[in-house]
Amino acid sequence: MKYALVTGGSRGIGRAICQRMAQEGYQVIINYTSNDAEAQKTLELIGGKGELMRFDVSNSEQTRQALEQWQQQHDGEYIEVVVNNAGIRRDNVMALMPEDDWHRVLDITLSGFFNVTQPLLPAMQLHKFGRIINMASVSGLKGLPGQTNYSAAKGGIIAATKALAQEVARRGITVNAIAPGFIKTDMTEGLDEATLKKTIPANRFGNPEEVAHAVAFLASADAGYITGNVISINGGLYT
Repeated sequence: MKYALVTGGSRGIGRAICQRMAQEGYQVIINYTSNDAEAQKTLELIGGKGELMRFDVSNSEQTRQALEQWQQQHDGEYIEVVVNNAGIRRDNVMALMPEDDWHRVLDITLSGFFNVTQPLLPAMQLHKFGRIINMASVSGLKGLPGQTNYSAAKGGIIAATKALAQEVARRGITVNAIAPGFIKTDMTEGLDEATLKKTIPANRFGNPEEVAHAVAFLASADAGYITGNVISINGGLYT
């Protein structure tokens, strides 16, 4: 049986990834922090082909305990795919940004990547196969005003992706990042879509399913020679 862990899997891009991974034959571990109803809905949408795992990725102890408990309950199995999708936005110009908004965004995106991935690496190395897929953003590639914290977090994820890829490639583990542009989810609600799409060559926002397709490919055996890369899914907004 194949297992894939998707952090922040209860809604938006995370939910679409869970659905696609279930279609690819994985038992999907849906991580979420607090919204039980949405997490349960995601589990139902994938036909019960997985389980819920509630923990805050920014809390290292909580994360480690959850992963250790899962391993104890699944003797002989391992999580071969991890999609580090959890993240939040707390947009503001830096001059007016509360310190907590800076730390919270970096803690979830960047520290969360470490807290989740580091405990899973030994099993991947032992089995000589693993797929680590990190959710970056166009903000991490070009920087966006009003998103200094988010851009810093996503830029850090991109750099970490490239470094870790070189550490584990010889063990059959690939590490890649996906950098979405404007995708229609609750994270982009409230944005002026009519105005923003004029800046996008494709003249539209993307759909979560388009991101999920790329994740499924990177998780597959066919993508074994692709590592340390960042795939932009932004309709030509930034190349």
